Amino acid sequence: MSRAAVRVLRLGLRPYGEALRAQERCVAAARAARAGTGSSSSTGSGSSTGSSSSEAGPAAAEGLVLSEPAAPVYAWGLRGAPAAAAAARLRARGAALAAARRGGLLTFHGPGQLLAFPVLDLRRRRLPLRAYVAALERAALGLCRRLGLAAARALPPPYTGVWLGDCKLCAIGVHCGNYITSHGLALNCCTDLTWFEHIVPCGLEGKGVTSLSRELGRHVAVADVLEPFLDSFQEVFDCTLVFAEEPAL
Repeated sequence: MSRAAVRVLRLGLRPYGEALRAQERCVAAARAARAGTGSSSSTGSGSSTGSSSSEAGPAAAEGLVLSEPAAPVYAWGLRGAPAAAAAARLRARGAALAAARRGGLLTFHGPGQLLAFPVLDLRRRRLPLRAYVAALERAALGLCRRLGLAAARALPPPYTGVWLGDCKLCAIGVHCGNYITSHGLALNCCTDLTWFEHIVPCGLEGKGVTSLSRELGRHVAVADVLEPFLDSFQEVFDCTLVFAEEPAL
């Protein structure tokens, strides 16, 4: 049996809102494909970690949106927005605020951070939601192992994500509607961590945040981790990656 194809949309440095809108287009494509109304083709070029679109086949309706936020933004999930006074203080520091349809509380997104939003069909994959979150953690851990961070680990809920000691390196917050996933993970590469000092990240008191750059003692840009992350994602989710400019609707 051939491996499932996942279309990778690499946005690069983009506003957070643009990444969310690209994700929603991928979700619409995945739902249309399940209903038998979506296109099975995709456009893009090949890569050392994937295949060309002509090799993708119908399963390419699944997607993976990768981006780096172009500006600082505090985003919250379905469990509640910050109070008006707190929101005003955050805006005064020059950050935007945004609501996201995902689990989890208030966190920060900004330059130097890799956002990865997988759009996968969990019913087709026969993958329960909690197992899917664990798979995202394994994908991030696989990247850490490739970079030499053997101490990185996943912890039981509510400490979802990837940790080094008491500091979170990678946050995870997902949404699943009609078995189609959205949102995903935020990995600190060379993020300015001082932005996290103005909130309680993910509502976890007494815990810190860290980055690949801090842990490795060198500058690690988002572009530096894309290939190893995609290698790890491909391994964990047993898929073939197809590179595209925009999702086909």
